[in-house]
Amino acid sequence: MKLKVGLLGGGSWGTTVASLVARNAPALLWARDAATVEEINTHHSNQKYLPGITLHPDLRATHDVREVSAHVDVVVVGVPSHSFRSTLEMIREHIRPWVPVISLTKGLEAGTARRMTQIIEEVLPGHPVGVLTGPNLAREIMAGYAAASVIAMDDDIINRSLQQLFSSGLFRVYTNDDVIGCELGGVLKNVVAIAVGMGDGQGAGDNTRAAVITRGLAEITRLGVAMGGKPSTFAGLAGVGDLVATCTSAQSRNRHVGVELGKGRRIDDIVADMFMVAEGVKSAPIVMELAEHYGIDMPISREVYQVLRGEIDPRRAFRGLLRTSAGAESDAG
Repeated sequence: MKLKVGLLGGGSWGTTVASLVARNAPALLWARDAATVEEINTHHSNQKYLPGITLHPDLRATHDVREVSAHVDVVVVGVPSHSFRSTLEMIREHIRPWVPVISLTKGLEAGTARRMTQIIEEVLPGHPVGVLTGPNLAREIMAGYAAASVIAMDDDIINRSLQQLFSSGLFRVYTNDDVIGCELGGVLKNVVAIAVGMGDGQGAGDNTRAAVITRGLAEITRLGVAMGGKPSTFAGLAGVGDLVATCTSAQSRNRHVGVELGKGRRIDDIVADMFMVAEGVKSAPIVMELAEHYGIDMPISREVYQVLRGEIDPRRAFRGLLRTSAGAESDAG
C-alpha cells in the first residue's frame, strides 16, 4: 500500500517536493491562497513561485487543513519559520498518532531559538520527526536538473522508507541519522550566503568568494558541533553542499539580499521587494544569540548581523572581514 502524503506550504520548495512525491505516492498540498489551490488543481502550475513549470498531474491541492492532515501517513511541512508553530497547531487536532512529520524549513524560531524539529516535538509529541535538506534549488529540480538531498531521522527504518518516498528520477536522496547537524547546516548557511552576496555586490572576485565560503563553513561547523551535530555532516550535502549552492546561485534569496546590501540598498527596502522569505535575515540575530551562548566566535555571521541592524555599512563590514588576523587554518578565527 502506498503512503498517503500531506504537504503544508505552497511556496517554491513546498510545491516542488509535493510534485516530486506525487510521482511515488498520493500527494495532497495545502496552501493558504485559494487561487493557488485552484491553479494547481486546474492548470498543474504555481506561476507565482515556479513560473513556467508544469507540476505532476497527480498532485492535488486544498486549502482545508483537516483534509491534508487527517487521513495521511506522512506530513511534510514547508512553511516559513515564523509560521511553522502556528501551522502545526492547526493540524494538531486532526493528525493521527505516530504519523511522521518532516520539516523542509531552513530557519530558527524567533524568541526561542528552536529548530523546526524541536517545535514539532513540542507541538506534536510522540510523532517521529525528521528533516529533508540539502543543495536544493527548486526551479532547477523542477526543470529536470540532477540534484541530491538528505533525509535525516533518528529511526533508521522510517528513514529508509521515506528515502524511497522522496527519491524521484534525477533527485537522489541519502539518509542520515544526524538530525541536529543536518538541520543546522540548512539554517546557518543562509547567513554566510548574505556575506558572500555582500562581496559580490561590491565586485569581489572568485578568490574572495571562495575564502568567505570556506571560512563560513568553519563557523557553521564550530557552532553546529557545539550544539550536538556531527563534524562529518557539515562536510556533506547538508553542510558544504547546501552552502556552496546558496552562496553561488543567482536563484538564492539570501545571496540576493547580500548583493543588494553590497550595492548600498537598505535591508527594509530589499525585503519589501521580495515576496519569498530570505530566512537568513530572520536567523542572523538568533545565530548570534546561539554563538554567544555556546562561546563560539563567528566573525562572518557577526558582520552580517551588524549590517542587518544598520550598525555598519556592508563595505566597512567586508573590509573588516578581510583585515581579520589569520592564524592557523584549524584555529577558531
